[in-house]
Amino acid sequence: MNKNSKKRIGILTGGGDCPGLNAVIRAAVKSALNLGWEVIGIREGFEGLIDTSKTEMITSQNIKGILNVGGTILGTTNRGNPFIARKEINGKVVEVDSSDKVVENFKKLGLDALLVIGGDGTLGIAEKFVDKGIPIVGVPKTIDNDLSSTVITFGFDTAVSIATEALDRLHPTAESHRRTMVVETMGRYAGWIALNSGVSGGADIILIPEIPFDIDKVCKAVEKRYSNKSNFAIVVVAEGAKQKSGELFVKQGKESGKEHPVLGGVAEWLCKEIQSKTGRESRFISLGHLQRGGNPTTFDRLLGTRFGACAIRFISENTTGIMVASSPPGMKAVPLKEAISKLKNVPTDCDTIISAKQMGISFGD
Repeated sequence: MNKNSKKRIGILTGGGDCPGLNAVIRAAVKSALNLGWEVIGIREGFEGLIDTSKTEMITSQNIKGILNVGGTILGTTNRGNPFIARKEINGKVVEVDSSDKVVENFKKLGLDALLVIGGDGTLGIAEKFVDKGIPIVGVPKTIDNDLSSTVITFGFDTAVSIATEALDRLHPTAESHRRTMVVETMGRYAGWIALNSGVSGGADIILIPEIPFDIDKVCKAVEKRYSNKSNFAIVVVAEGAKQKSGELFVKQGKESGKEHPVLGGVAEWLCKEIQSKTGRESRFISLGHLQRGGNPTTFDRLLGTRFGACAIRFISENTTGIMVASSPPGMKAVPLKEAISKLKNVPTDCDTIISAKQMGISFGD
């Protein structure tokens, strides 16, 4: 097909939901329709290409009023890997490779290209389908901001804003009760949310995966806070933060179809340790999926819109097998294999950490 010929494209969202997904979908659909293309919405990630009853034509009516709405109108799933799809055979659930079915249904639906919106897991699956001949353009979606090929991912700004607002609300109650409040944010391998919200929200201690912490130094920092005529302390910890021993805090192990164990519990553990070692009354809160919910910020609406429109531009130019990446002031195409090759961790020598330490914020090291 040449650049200006009519196309039929599919759009799906995979992995965890994220503020700004609907902004991406809206921009992509509007851009495609303005080119005279047809758009097929694929529900529940790649599962909609295994069971095509989960697909439908998307028109301008479907995308009305969704720019500022959180979540995704297409639905999503964390278990949608067709290469290890779950299927019941003779009353027993087993894992089967349904990837050929996806390729077959892609052709049956008459699709010319597939727009895949997801994080490293979803884009990793997409990259395998590129090898199977499906023309794919990926859009980076993760509140963790941990994809290395793009300067920023949509959803991150909203998650940081939500975490920062939570810290703002916790300050007066912590001060009123003279407590240490421990706040757990998302961030399995990268501490971007904890770092940015912690600094913006006036935390005294910030613990991130990139800097293993010493619990005694954390407690020392808490005591220092109280000794400076302050009667409360705020600790922000990423779910993937670990002690110098390197052990992660895990709520439950890997489930079928999941790549990683479920993390959690570090805030509760810290709370108990701080209270035990310092005698200071402590409470903990895990923000969890609150960081994924709600309306996207202005920044994420704009960024998501730019990602969606740019993805259609690349498809119109037959540039596929790539991920759209933010490269201010513009966007660029990065091969999917390169885009998922490594995570973007917080550099321990970045200016935000240097500035935080300069102000007396402890990282438990």
